Amino acid sequence: MQVVESGGGLVQPGGSLRLSCAASGFTASDNLIQWFRQVPGSERVPVVGLDSMNSMLHYKGFTGGRFTVSRDSAKNTVYLQMNNLTPEDTAVYYCRANIRGTIIWGKGTRVTVSS
Repeated sequence: MQVVESGGGLVQPGGSLRLSCAASGFTASDNLIQWFRQVPGSERVPVVGLDSMNSMLHYKGFTGGRFTVSRDSAKNTVYLQMNNLTPEDTAVYYCRANIRGTIIWGKGTRVTVSS
């Protein structure tokens, strides 16, 4: 079982980016999938999640609506849509799957917000 993130890159302030989390070996829609991010020197923090009931979970500091999550069950992929990005959103973004208590992390994808 694994998850693989993609879609990171360089984006200008105010821009948008969509990250992908492709799951294999399990069904993403049956499990809790969360997005985390980590800035160098800081701990990894949760951003947003999507549970098996298709309910979006927003975590502290990320309740303003700029970050949303969705999934494509046919592709077994979960997406993180990020809008109105600022330099403070520069980080490595990770996908995490909680498969009935088993935690699977991806290797992350780097997002840089800069002009």
